[in-house]
Amino acid sequence: MTSERQVHTEARIRAAIDQLLAGTIPDGLKCDVKSLCVLAQVPRATLYRAYPHLKAELEDRLGKAREAGHQPDPRVARIESLKAEVTALRERLSNADAEITALTAFKSQALSQLSAQHEQIVILREEHRATSPGTVRLISPR
Repeated sequence: MTSERQVHTEARIRAAIDQLLAGTIPDGLKCDVKSLCVLAQVPRATLYRAYPHLKAELEDRLGKAREAGHQPDPRVARIESLKAEVTALRERLSNADAEITALTAFKSQALSQLSAQHEQIVILREEHRATSPGTVRLISPR
């Protein structure tokens, strides 16, 4: 009977490993040994003592999944995705701030140049009127 019980317990542990690695993790649990024991309804001491090969299998498969770019725990994957998005948004914000600063400086310089050119035009018009009165006439639209 002990052998039959061990086979049944091992089957529950393997089923729990498959469930965790498939990403169907119940609320409040993670993809770890503690959650494996909860799902398989096996005390942690029993897992460590009688089924260390299954604990090692979980860790091995979990490591391989992560190396392949798969995160079995959808919450952890979502957190990682959000962190990457926050980093990208911070970079975009920093670039936008730098661009706004550059455009503000350009606008200030352009306004200054336009003002100086306007002053020059006004002075040239005054000089032209003073040196050659009556030679410029305005054309009115018909």
